[in-house]
Amino acid sequence: MDDVDAFTSTVLPLLREDIIGLHNGDIGPRMRLWSPNEPVTLLGAELAGRGWAEIGPVFKRLADSFTGSVSCAYDVLAAGVSGDLGYVVAIENSVAASYGGEPETYSLRLTTIFRREEGEWKVVHRHADPKDQAARNMLANRAR
Repeated sequence: MDDVDAFTSTVLPLLREDIIGLHNGDIGPRMRLWSPNEPVTLLGAELAGRGWAEIGPVFKRLADSFTGSVSCAYDVLAAGVSGDLGYVVAIENSVAASYGGEPETYSLRLTTIFRREEGEWKVVHRHADPKDQAARNMLANRAR
Protein backbone atom coordinates (compact mmCIF):
# COMPACT_ATOMS: atom_id res chain seq x y z
CA MET A 1 0.00 0.00 0.00
CA ASP A 2 1.49 3.37 -0.97
CA ASP A 3 1.27 6.60 1.05
CA VAL A 4 -1.81 7.89 -0.80
CA ASP A 5 -3.69 4.61 -0.33
CA ALA A 6 -2.83 4.57 3.37
CA PHE A 7 -3.93 8.21 3.69
CA THR A 8 -7.27 7.74 1.92
CA SER A 9 -8.03 4.49 3.75
CA THR A 10 -7.59 6.45 6.98
CA VAL A 11 -9.39 9.71 6.17
CA LEU A 12 -12.36 8.58 4.03
CA PRO A 13 -14.07 6.69 6.89
CA LEU A 14 -13.49 9.74 9.12
CA LEU A 15 -15.05 12.06 6.53
CA ARG A 16 -18.04 9.74 6.20
CA GLU A 17 -18.46 9.57 10.00
CA ASP A 18 -18.23 13.38 10.12
CA ILE A 19 -21.00 13.92 7.57
CA ILE A 20 -23.30 11.20 8.89
CA GLY A 21 -22.90 12.64 12.38
CA LEU A 22 -23.63 16.16 11.17
CA HIS A 23 -26.71 14.95 9.27
CA ASN A 24 -27.90 13.27 12.48
CA GLY A 25 -27.46 16.50 14.44
CA ASP A 26 -24.25 15.32 16.15
CA ILE A 27 -21.37 17.80 15.95
CA GLY A 28 -19.01 15.46 17.85
CA PRO A 29 -17.42 13.63 14.89
CA ARG A 30 -16.78 16.92 13.11
CA MET A 31 -15.14 18.47 16.16
CA ARG A 32 -12.89 15.41 16.56
CA LEU A 33 -11.89 15.46 12.87
CA TRP A 34 -11.09 19.16 12.57
CA SER A 35 -7.85 20.64 13.85
CA PRO A 36 -8.18 22.78 16.97
CA ASN A 37 -5.14 24.73 15.76
CA GLU A 38 -5.26 27.79 13.54
CA PRO A 39 -5.35 28.36 10.68
CA VAL A 40 -8.63 26.61 9.79
CA THR A 41 -10.95 27.68 6.98
CA LEU A 42 -14.34 26.68 5.63
CA LEU A 43 -15.80 27.56 2.25
CA GLY A 44 -18.93 25.47 2.56
CA ALA A 45 -21.74 24.95 0.10
CA GLU A 46 -24.02 26.76 2.53
CA LEU A 47 -21.89 28.64 5.06
CA ALA A 48 -18.28 29.81 5.37
CA GLY A 49 -15.86 30.94 8.04
CA ARG A 50 -12.25 31.49 9.01
CA GLY A 51 -10.90 30.61 12.44
CA TRP A 52 -12.75 28.92 15.27
CA ALA A 53 -14.66 32.05 16.30
CA GLU A 54 -16.50 31.83 12.96
CA ILE A 55 -16.35 28.12 12.15
CA GLY A 56 -17.55 26.75 15.52
CA PRO A 57 -20.96 28.47 15.31
CA VAL A 58 -21.31 27.44 11.64
CA PHE A 59 -20.82 23.77 12.56
CA LYS A 60 -23.36 24.05 15.39
CA ARG A 61 -25.91 25.70 13.08
CA LEU A 62 -25.45 22.99 10.44
CA ALA A 63 -25.80 20.17 12.97
CA ASP A 64 -28.95 21.77 14.39
CA SER A 65 -30.52 22.03 10.93
CA PHE A 66 -30.14 18.39 9.86
CA THR A 67 -32.54 15.79 11.21
CA GLY A 68 -31.43 12.48 9.75
CA SER A 69 -28.77 10.77 7.64
CA VAL A 70 -29.62 8.00 5.24
CA SER A 71 -26.28 7.63 3.47
CA CYS A 72 -23.00 9.29 2.50
CA ALA A 73 -20.45 8.05 -0.04
CA TYR A 74 -17.40 9.50 -1.75
CA ASP A 75 -16.27 9.29 -5.36
CA VAL A 76 -12.60 10.25 -5.03
CA LEU A 77 -11.32 12.18 -8.04
CA ALA A 78 -7.82 12.84 -6.69
CA ALA A 79 -5.89 12.53 -3.46
CA GLY A 80 -2.36 13.21 -2.40
CA VAL A 81 -0.07 13.32 0.57
CA SER A 82 3.29 14.95 1.15
CA GLY A 83 4.83 14.95 4.58
CA ASP A 84 2.27 16.26 7.06
CA LEU A 85 -0.19 17.62 4.47
CA GLY A 86 -2.77 15.70 2.47
CA TYR A 87 -5.83 16.40 0.37
CA VAL A 88 -8.89 14.69 -1.03
CA VAL A 89 -10.89 15.95 -4.01
CA ALA A 90 -14.18 14.08 -4.29
CA ILE A 91 -17.85 14.11 -5.03
CA GLU A 92 -19.69 13.75 -1.72
CA ASN A 93 -23.03 12.00 -2.33
CA SER A 94 -25.50 12.26 0.54
CA VAL A 95 -29.09 11.49 1.36
CA ALA A 96 -30.21 13.45 4.40
CA ALA A 97 -33.20 15.18 5.95
CA SER A 98 -33.22 18.70 7.26
CA TYR A 99 -35.64 20.66 9.42
CA GLY A 100 -37.74 17.50 9.93
CA GLY A 101 -38.46 17.10 6.20
CA GLU A 102 -38.12 14.11 3.96
CA PRO A 103 -34.61 12.90 3.05
CA GLU A 104 -33.17 14.52 -0.06
CA THR A 105 -30.35 13.38 -2.31
CA TYR A 106 -27.59 15.85 -3.02
CA SER A 107 -24.01 15.85 -4.25
CA LEU A 108 -21.24 18.31 -3.47
CA ARG A 109 -17.92 18.87 -5.17
CA LEU A 110 -15.48 18.75 -2.30
CA THR A 111 -11.86 19.57 -1.57
CA THR A 112 -10.60 18.78 1.93
CA ILE A 113 -7.10 19.59 3.17
CA PHE A 114 -5.62 17.70 6.10
CA ARG A 115 -2.65 18.38 8.36
CA ARG A 116 -1.06 15.63 10.43
CA GLU A 117 -0.99 16.67 14.08
CA GLU A 118 0.40 14.41 16.78
CA GLY A 119 0.14 11.45 14.43
CA GLU A 120 -3.50 12.05 13.41
CA TRP A 121 -4.95 13.57 10.24
CA LYS A 122 -6.99 16.69 11.01
CA VAL A 123 -9.03 18.81 8.62
CA VAL A 124 -7.77 22.37 8.24
CA HIS A 125 -9.80 23.40 5.19
CA ARG A 126 -12.98 22.30 3.45
CA HIS A 127 -14.36 23.74 0.25
CA ALA A 128 -17.64 22.42 -1.10
CA ASP A 129 -20.13 23.56 -3.69
CA PRO A 130 -23.23 22.05 -5.31
CA LYS A 131 -22.45 19.52 -8.03
CA ASP A 132 -25.78 19.80 -9.84
CA GLN A 133 -29.19 21.45 -9.88
CA ALA A 134 -30.62 18.96 -7.37
CA ALA A 135 -27.98 20.02 -4.85
CA ARG A 136 -28.65 23.71 -5.59
CA ASN A 137 -32.37 23.16 -5.04
CA MET A 138 -31.78 21.30 -1.78
CA LEU A 139 -29.53 24.08 -0.49
CA ALA A 140 -32.04 26.73 -1.56
CA ASN A 141 -34.75 24.89 0.38
CA ARG A 142 -32.50 24.86 3.46
CA ALA A 143 -31.96 28.64 3.30
CA ARG A 144 -34.57 29.56 5.89
